[in-house]
Amino acid sequence: MRADPASPEAYRESCLLLAERFFAGLSLAEVQARENDFNTYPGGLDRLGPPRNTLVLEEAADGADAARRAVLEGRVLWKHLAAGEGTRLGQGPKYLLDPGRSGTGLTLGDRHLGQWAFEVARLAGEAGEDPARVLARQTILLVVSAVGRAEIAGRILASDFLGLKPEHFLFLEQSAFPALRPEGGWHFEDGTPHRLHNHGHLAMQMTMDGQVFHLDRAGREIRLSRADFFGHLSRAASLTAYSIEDLGYLTRALDWEALGLALDLGKKGFRMVMEIVPNQPDRPVKGALCVHDPALGRDVMIESLRLRGLPPESISHINKNFNHYPPPAEIFSRLSDEGLFLPVAVREEGLYFQPVVGDVNFLAPTAFFTRQRPEPLSSWKSPADTPAALAALERQDAQPGFTDFMKALWKPPLS
Repeated sequence: MRADPASPEAYRESCLLLAERFFAGLSLAEVQARENDFNTYPGGLDRLGPPRNTLVLEEAADGADAARRAVLEGRVLWKHLAAGEGTRLGQGPKYLLDPGRSGTGLTLGDRHLGQWAFEVARLAGEAGEDPARVLARQTILLVVSAVGRAEIAGRILASDFLGLKPEHFLFLEQSAFPALRPEGGWHFEDGTPHRLHNHGHLAMQMTMDGQVFHLDRAGREIRLSRADFFGHLSRAASLTAYSIEDLGYLTRALDWEALGLALDLGKKGFRMVMEIVPNQPDRPVKGALCVHDPALGRDVMIESLRLRGLPPESISHINKNFNHYPPPAEIFSRLSDEGLFLPVAVREEGLYFQPVVGDVNFLAPTAFFTRQRPEPLSSWKSPADTPAALAALERQDAQPGFTDFMKALWKPPLS
């Protein structure tokens, strides 16, 4: 049961066809009762074993140096995910969360992108290069939702694209869909809440024609053809995907050892690299599970929707959502041809498909790594995480030169 990623229209039609194929004549309650059976990873979870080929990241100077060179030369495509609905925080798009700590009116998203630019500029200075020239070589893809798009775009314009060329600061507005209802045959029901179809859908959407765009300095939108976007992918040695909610990122956006490992693994034929971190010991969260699948003869990452309700405390390690795709054109081309599995999620309003980006690991050789001294995942997902988030922001502000850099980047200060 895979989506058709050929176009937005083809994807939408495939949702209708698949709902009718597998759930014809069923009520929402009946679909919900079968949800786990339908979503569960095929072949049974009991046949899977512990991962066998997890790499341990070493602090290798050669890999870190190669990563620094790739960044200085603009050979990394940086993907930042800011489209999440932030439902557990209940405060709208996470990019626009205003911690109110520095008095500048900067949001979580401003700080997230600003940390990246701060570290790129610092790298340039350490290498004896002009920070403005190095920033101008970079390419970013920022994924936003319809709800936050206009305000976020305005904030990017206020920063003059963080010093990037406008045509290299790319955007993708992730589509949201109304609920599917079964009455009279499965159909998208107008008037039901529009919800995102998870991060797997946005990975497919970015390969569709005319979905990625950039702005000029007047804020006018210029849509990219599929060929133009794949041109960006083809020029990149790796695509690195960040989640905006990761708190460790706020003081270390550029991970030289991990990027160096990804670049090296790309030369060895791997097309996706995923980091595994310990689950939170005191408050475990649901997440993906890395296991060995004997039928496939390799380690795989299985997202939580396909784990048949496996309790979080049974998942010792989870994916950090800090993925690398070295080099990216090949695997995203396969994604655009093959699509992803469509798990279902039934809510009160109806059925919403929920494809997950982690399933990309089934399309091409994928490596999984951990660290010699791994730290539990720390993300701002719910109000319970807010004290840790505020502490992380204080550490960010304490970095020498960071506050001055941010004030210069966003001129005049935003409110």
